[in-house]
Amino acid sequence: MAVDENHDGAACKRVDDGITRVFQLLGKRWSGPIVAVLVDQPAHFADLRRAIPGISERMLSDRLAELGAAGLLLREVDEGPPLRVSYRLTEAGAALEPALRELGEWAKTHLPEAEPCAGVGRKRPADATA
Repeated sequence: MAVDENHDGAACKRVDDGITRVFQLLGKRWSGPIVAVLVDQPAHFADLRRAIPGISERMLSDRLAELGAAGLLLREVDEGPPLRVSYRLTEAGAALEPALRELGEWAKTHLPEAEPCAGVGRKRPADATA
């Protein structure tokens, strides 16, 4: 098979390996918001759950374990009573702060605000007669 002489080397450009690794970790749902909450200060599990609406306890636990295994946060047991677990970013996790802030600013400029759910707070026609 002959190689196309007009082959453009740029057409074979691949995504940077570092970008791929970052998005494999932080591109998972909830990972970015967890790190963003912890950028400001350490937090207990319950505080993280309250700070991130919609995340389940199991998902939060799973993501915290993944971020810990990646070396971005530390899990610390606060001696009780009551016994509580808190999480804080490692030096590597804290180093994400400038990138997260830039992404937040980019989103404010370039991504439209989320529309409220259609129909929330409105009665459906079938409900209007009830």
